Amino acid sequence: MKSYSKFTLSIFIALIEHKSSVDYNVSMQILRYMVYIWDDYERREEKRVSGISKLKGFKYPPVFPIVYYNGESSWTADKALKCRVALSDIFSPYIPNYKYHLVNTADHGNEELIKKNDGLSLLMILNKIRNTDEFSSLNLPKDYLDNLSANAPQDVLDVLARVVAVLLRKHHVSEDEVQDFVSQIKERHMSDLFANFKATVNVQEERRIGRKIGQSIGEETKLIKLVCNKLQKGWTAEKIADLFEEDLGYIQKIIEAAIEYAPDYDTDKIYAKLHDEQCDAIKA
Repeated sequence: MKSYSKFTLSIFIALIEHKSSVDYNVSMQILRYMVYIWDDYERREEKRVSGISKLKGFKYPPVFPIVYYNGESSWTADKALKCRVALSDIFSPYIPNYKYHLVNTADHGNEELIKKNDGLSLLMILNKIRNTDEFSSLNLPKDYLDNLSANAPQDVLDVLARVVAVLLRKHHVSEDEVQDFVSQIKERHMSDLFANFKATVNVQEERRIGRKIGQSIGEETKLIKLVCNKLQKGWTAEKIADLFEEDLGYIQKIIEAAIEYAPDYDTDKIYAKLHDEQCDAIKA
């Protein structure tokens, strides 16, 4: 059998977990992903050279865990795994431990990100968008987009295409239109893309508002009551939207209309205020 006394690794793996709300168990979740990555690496190396993982010099690739957070509230979860394990101060020598790196998009303004002039900066800008109002106010310089189109590596463009596809689907854009936008990114037509992207998202928002207005009073009143019930329990807009599988922007509009009538929350008045605002939006 061949002897392998020296191993060299010139790679590391970036593990990125995206969160839109604080998740106190993310350190345990990432640990599972890290183990999956190492297990997969071991299997692939064993297929290449049988028994290689049992040798003294065999090393697993380092994994750089990153939590990418774009929520509205502050991130309050502990970054160290040991904080999720009881009696960690006593059993610390026996507990696998690591810390993840937190990237909070709220800490980086768009102007600061644009100056970086790279694909990651655009990803961070797009991931900060939570509703169509924020998207409509987005104004990216043409030279910034032109530079990305000309110089971004193809793998970065592929990631950007996937992010844009997710954003479009979130706003109920048809799959044909989604694929058209994706192809424009990969073909490096970034400037034209974002002009059309903004127009398409705004049209879809108007259609969505129209559909909501067309719902029966009973259905929407029921939703308003459910949202107000969760507000009384201190739930966030993101958590409420996830529970009822509703668009986050629409839930936020209900909450904005409801605040005036807290803490009793008059459902009929909230409904009337909400529809007055929606009608004004359509007229505009």
